[in-house]
Amino acid sequence: MKAERGTISMSLVEETLALARARGADVRNIVEAAGIAPQMLASAKSRVTPAQYGALWAGIARALDDEFFGQDSHAMKSGSFIAMTQMALTARNGGQALVRAVGFMRLVLDDLSVQIERRDDRVRLAFVHRDGARQPAMFAYATWFILVYGLVCWLVGRRIPLIEARFRCDEPPAAHEYRLMFCDEMSFGHDTSYVDLAPDFVELPVVQTTKSVKPFLRDAPASFIIKYRNPGSLAARVRKTLRALPMSAWPGSDEIAQRLNVAEATMRRHLKQEGYTYQSIKDDLRRDIAIAQLQRGGQPIAEIAATLGFAEPSAFHRAFRKWTGMRPADYRAVNAQPAGAGMSRRTDSVDSG
Repeated sequence: MKAERGTISMSLVEETLALARARGADVRNIVEAAGIAPQMLASAKSRVTPAQYGALWAGIARALDDEFFGQDSHAMKSGSFIAMTQMALTARNGGQALVRAVGFMRLVLDDLSVQIERRDDRVRLAFVHRDGARQPAMFAYATWFILVYGLVCWLVGRRIPLIEARFRCDEPPAAHEYRLMFCDEMSFGHDTSYVDLAPDFVELPVVQTTKSVKPFLRDAPASFIIKYRNPGSLAARVRKTLRALPMSAWPGSDEIAQRLNVAEATMRRHLKQEGYTYQSIKDDLRRDIAIAQLQRGGQPIAEIAATLGFAEPSAFHRAFRKWTGMRPADYRAVNAQPAGAGMSRRTDSVDSG
């Protein structure tokens, strides 16, 4: 069975759409082009794929002619991310690539910028707010971070571990989703905003070339939300362990704790701190696999139910409605057409090799 890639919550979709609506964009055609059906938008529990969110992201950026979605007093004109990628591509190593990307963002945005502070045990990205500018929401910090961090991770060919993240803004409703993007050590309401990165990437060579740019831009930047999610959390370790096993062999909490070399009570406590239970992780993984298989098409729903470990299709139907607010057949029907994503529609000038 092909592994699922994870899904993105409707709360992040709604935040993206709210920015577009606030700037007068007609989002109906954008949402339709992204393959996100009205029934999905109507369900707060629904999830979208990286491809759908990528298409939404790119469609709104084109409609607004602003890849920062109007969150800064100066628009980040369409094509800016491509230009930043090309500028950073010729860097020698990760440290130089970061300097170039941060410098580029400083050129295109007025209200929000970053200073790089190098220390022995970390590289700090310290956010600087222009005097008189409005306090950025968490989505603005996340947008800036996704663009720069995702690009540098891709350039050096690996995820750069995050140590901690602190923000001036209030805790957002989707804090759980943001912790997936950043790290568990993430908090809000501070006097300053910064993200600390593990420093080893600074000396790593840039491994990407002009030949790999075009496929990269086809999926970027929305794919970063999934690809470079926090893998070090206990929840991620549990999820990875389960993914390697057939669902019929998914163990109880005592055995999974033993596999991870932690006490069961310790595992429960740490998962609770991360916002999970063992059962919720299993449910989320089943949900994401179900979504992937329904979108792929071809397999009868009864077979999908059996693959997911449900004794009866009716039990799968009930579970799927609980997860997404939709019936499996309805979800398949509204997601039948694959959505295009990313920045590739504006990559005519990029050398594909």
